[in-house]
Amino acid sequence: MSIIEALEWRYAVKKFDNEKLLADSKVNTLKKAFNLTATSYGLQPVTLLIVSDKRIQKKLTASSWNQKQVENASHVLILCIQDEINETYIKRYFERVKHVRNTPDEVLEPFQDFLIKDFKKKTVEEIKNWAKNQAYLALGNLLTVCAIEGIDACPMEGFSPDEYDEILQLKEKNLSSVLVLPVGYRAEDDMFANFKKVRKPLKDSVIDF
Repeated sequence: MSIIEALEWRYAVKKFDNEKLLADSKVNTLKKAFNLTATSYGLQPVTLLIVSDKRIQKKLTASSWNQKQVENASHVLILCIQDEINETYIKRYFERVKHVRNTPDEVLEPFQDFLIKDFKKKTVEEIKNWAKNQAYLALGNLLTVCAIEGIDACPMEGFSPDEYDEILQLKEKNLSSVLVLPVGYRAEDDMFANFKKVRKPLKDSVIDF
Protein backbone atom coordinates (compact mmCIF):
# COMPACT_ATOMS: atom_id res chain seq x y z
CA MET A 1 0.00 0.00 0.00
CA SER A 2 1.02 3.59 -0.55
CA ILE A 3 1.11 5.72 2.59
CA ILE A 4 -2.24 7.31 1.69
CA GLU A 5 -3.79 3.89 1.12
CA ALA A 6 -2.40 2.77 4.48
CA LEU A 7 -3.92 5.79 6.22
CA GLU A 8 -7.25 5.12 4.49
CA TRP A 9 -7.05 1.50 5.71
CA ARG A 10 -6.46 2.40 9.36
CA TYR A 11 -9.24 3.20 11.79
CA ALA A 12 -9.74 3.22 15.56
CA VAL A 13 -10.30 -0.49 16.14
CA LYS A 14 -13.27 -1.31 18.33
CA LYS A 15 -12.67 -5.07 18.53
CA PHE A 16 -9.33 -6.88 18.39
CA ASP A 17 -8.80 -10.54 17.56
CA ASN A 18 -7.31 -11.69 20.88
CA GLU A 19 -5.76 -14.77 19.28
CA LYS A 20 -3.60 -12.82 16.81
CA LEU A 21 -0.40 -11.51 18.32
CA LEU A 22 2.18 -9.15 16.88
CA ALA A 23 5.48 -10.70 15.89
CA ASP A 24 8.50 -9.53 17.87
CA SER A 25 9.82 -7.86 14.71
CA LYS A 26 6.67 -5.70 14.53
CA VAL A 27 6.97 -4.73 18.20
CA ASN A 28 10.63 -3.84 17.69
CA THR A 29 9.67 -1.61 14.75
CA LEU A 30 7.22 0.26 16.99
CA LYS A 31 9.88 0.64 19.69
CA LYS A 32 12.38 2.10 17.23
CA ALA A 33 9.77 4.36 15.61
CA PHE A 34 8.79 5.69 19.02
CA ASN A 35 12.40 6.40 19.90
CA LEU A 36 12.91 8.26 16.61
CA THR A 37 9.94 10.57 17.16
CA ALA A 38 10.76 14.27 17.04
CA THR A 39 10.50 16.05 20.40
CA SER A 40 11.00 19.64 21.48
CA TYR A 41 14.73 20.38 22.01
CA GLY A 42 15.33 16.64 21.48
CA LEU A 43 14.79 16.07 25.21
CA GLN A 44 12.52 13.02 24.82
CA PRO A 45 10.40 13.53 27.96
CA VAL A 46 8.19 10.59 26.93
CA THR A 47 8.68 6.94 27.90
CA LEU A 48 6.87 4.04 26.23
CA LEU A 49 5.54 1.14 28.30
CA ILE A 50 4.57 -2.01 26.42
CA VAL A 51 2.22 -4.41 28.19
CA SER A 52 1.66 -7.91 26.83
CA ASP A 53 0.87 -9.69 30.11
CA LYS A 54 -2.84 -10.54 29.79
CA ARG A 55 -3.36 -10.40 33.54
CA ILE A 56 -2.15 -6.82 33.62
CA GLN A 57 -4.17 -5.95 30.52
CA LYS A 58 -7.29 -7.20 32.26
CA LYS A 59 -6.57 -5.02 35.30
CA LEU A 60 -6.02 -2.03 33.07
CA THR A 61 -9.31 -2.64 31.27
CA ALA A 62 -11.25 -1.92 34.44
CA SER A 63 -9.40 1.42 34.60
CA SER A 64 -10.18 2.15 30.94
CA TRP A 65 -13.94 2.52 31.22
CA ASN A 66 -14.09 -1.26 30.53
CA GLN A 67 -13.06 -0.76 26.91
CA LYS A 68 -12.28 -4.30 25.76
CA GLN A 69 -9.63 -3.17 23.29
CA VAL A 70 -7.21 -2.96 26.23
CA GLU A 71 -7.87 -6.55 27.26
CA ASN A 72 -8.02 -8.11 23.78
CA ALA A 73 -5.18 -6.27 22.03
CA SER A 74 -1.94 -8.08 21.31
CA HIS A 75 -0.03 -5.37 23.18
CA VAL A 76 -0.97 -2.18 25.00
CA LEU A 77 1.34 0.78 24.47
CA ILE A 78 1.23 3.37 27.24
CA LEU A 79 2.83 6.75 26.69
CA CYS A 80 4.15 8.27 29.90
CA ILE A 81 5.76 11.60 30.69
CA GLN A 82 8.56 12.44 33.10
CA ASP A 83 7.22 13.90 36.33
CA GLU A 84 10.19 16.24 36.51
CA ILE A 85 12.52 17.77 33.95
CA ASN A 86 15.35 19.14 36.07
CA GLU A 87 18.98 20.19 35.65
CA THR A 88 20.23 16.61 35.98
CA TYR A 89 17.86 15.39 33.25
CA ILE A 90 18.92 18.17 30.87
CA LYS A 91 22.63 17.61 31.50
CA ARG A 92 22.25 13.91 30.73
CA TYR A 93 20.78 14.83 27.36
CA PHE A 94 23.77 17.00 26.51
CA GLU A 95 26.12 14.25 27.66
CA ARG A 96 24.46 12.00 25.04
CA VAL A 97 24.87 14.69 22.39
CA LYS A 98 28.56 15.01 23.22
CA HIS A 99 29.05 11.24 23.18
CA VAL A 100 27.21 10.66 19.87
CA ARG A 101 28.34 13.73 17.93
CA ASN A 102 31.58 14.59 19.73
CA THR A 103 30.38 18.18 19.96
CA PRO A 104 32.76 20.47 21.90
CA ASP A 105 31.66 21.76 25.32
CA GLU A 106 31.98 25.37 24.20
CA VAL A 107 29.29 24.73 21.58
CA LEU A 108 26.94 22.77 23.87
CA GLU A 109 27.18 24.73 27.11
CA PRO A 110 25.36 27.92 26.04
CA PHE A 111 22.30 25.95 24.87
CA GLN A 112 22.47 23.67 27.91
CA ASP A 113 22.59 26.66 30.26
CA PHE A 114 19.68 28.29 28.43
CA LEU A 115 17.49 25.19 28.80
CA ILE A 116 18.35 24.74 32.48
CA LYS A 117 17.41 28.36 33.22
CA ASP A 118 14.30 28.18 31.06
CA PHE A 119 12.95 25.03 32.71
CA LYS A 120 13.67 26.38 36.20
CA LYS A 121 11.29 29.25 35.39
CA LYS A 122 8.45 26.90 34.44
CA THR A 123 5.88 25.61 36.88
CA VAL A 124 5.37 21.87 37.36
CA GLU A 125 2.08 22.16 35.47
CA GLU A 126 3.71 23.99 32.55
CA ILE A 127 6.38 21.30 32.23
CA LYS A 128 3.77 18.53 32.34
CA ASN A 129 1.70 20.23 29.64
CA TRP A 130 4.82 20.64 27.50
CA ALA A 131 5.74 16.99 27.99
CA LYS A 132 2.20 15.86 27.20
CA ASN A 133 2.41 17.69 23.87
CA GLN A 134 5.48 15.60 23.08
CA ALA A 135 3.49 12.45 23.90
CA TYR A 136 0.92 13.42 21.27
CA LEU A 137 3.73 13.77 18.72
CA ALA A 138 4.81 10.23 19.57
CA LEU A 139 1.24 8.95 19.34
CA GLY A 140 0.78 10.44 15.88
CA ASN A 141 4.04 8.92 14.72
CA LEU A 142 3.10 5.50 16.10
CA LEU A 143 -0.32 5.61 14.41
CA THR A 144 1.28 6.31 11.04
CA VAL A 145 3.87 3.56 11.49
CA CYS A 146 1.13 1.13 12.54
CA ALA A 147 -0.78 1.91 9.34
CA ILE A 148 2.30 1.38 7.17
CA GLU A 149 3.12 -1.89 8.96
CA GLY A 150 -0.45 -3.22 8.75
CA ILE A 151 -0.88 -3.08 12.52
CA ASP A 152 -4.27 -2.15 13.89
CA ALA A 153 -4.51 0.37 16.71
CA CYS A 154 -6.94 2.34 18.84
CA PRO A 155 -5.69 5.62 20.36
CA MET A 156 -7.31 6.27 23.73
CA GLU A 157 -7.61 9.07 26.24
CA GLY A 158 -10.48 7.35 28.03
CA PHE A 159 -8.74 5.84 31.04
CA SER A 160 -7.85 6.71 34.62
CA PRO A 161 -4.20 7.84 34.66
CA ASP A 162 -4.03 7.65 38.46
CA GLU A 163 -5.19 4.02 38.44
CA TYR A 164 -2.80 3.11 35.61
CA ASP A 165 0.04 4.75 37.53
CA GLU A 166 -0.82 2.73 40.62
CA ILE A 167 -1.21 -0.62 38.79
CA LEU A 168 2.08 -0.14 36.92
CA GLN A 169 3.88 1.50 39.88
CA LEU A 170 4.87 4.44 37.70
CA LYS A 171 5.50 6.95 40.48
CA GLU A 172 8.52 4.89 41.49
CA LYS A 173 9.86 5.50 37.99
CA ASN A 174 9.12 9.25 38.04
CA LEU A 175 6.50 8.72 35.31
CA SER A 176 2.83 9.54 34.72
CA SER A 177 0.66 7.85 32.09
CA VAL A 178 -1.03 10.19 29.60
CA LEU A 179 -2.10 8.19 26.52
CA VAL A 180 -2.95 4.58 25.71
CA LEU A 181 -2.60 2.76 22.38
CA PRO A 182 -3.79 -0.86 22.19
CA VAL A 183 -2.32 -2.54 19.09
CA GLY A 184 -2.83 -5.86 17.34
CA TYR A 185 -5.13 -7.11 14.59
CA ARG A 186 -8.79 -6.30 14.03
CA ALA A 187 -11.42 -8.95 14.60
CA GLU A 188 -13.20 -10.10 11.43
CA ASP A 189 -16.56 -9.11 12.89
CA ASP A 190 -15.58 -5.55 13.84
CA MET A 191 -18.20 -3.72 11.79
CA PHE A 192 -16.32 -0.43 12.13
CA ALA A 193 -13.63 -1.76 9.80
CA ASN A 194 -15.91 -1.25 6.80
CA PHE A 195 -17.20 2.20 7.68
CA LYS A 196 -16.22 4.96 5.28
CA LYS A 197 -13.98 7.64 6.74
CA VAL A 198 -15.71 10.89 7.63
CA ARG A 199 -13.41 13.83 6.95
CA LYS A 200 -13.80 17.43 5.86
CA PRO A 201 -13.17 18.10 2.16
CA LEU A 202 -9.52 19.12 1.65
CA LYS A 203 -10.64 22.64 0.69
CA ASP A 204 -12.13 23.02 4.18
CA SER A 205 -9.19 21.59 6.15
CA VAL A 206 -6.20 22.89 4.17
CA ILE A 207 -5.55 26.51 3.21
CA ASP A 208 -3.05 27.27 0.45
CA PHE A 209 -1.37 30.68 0.31
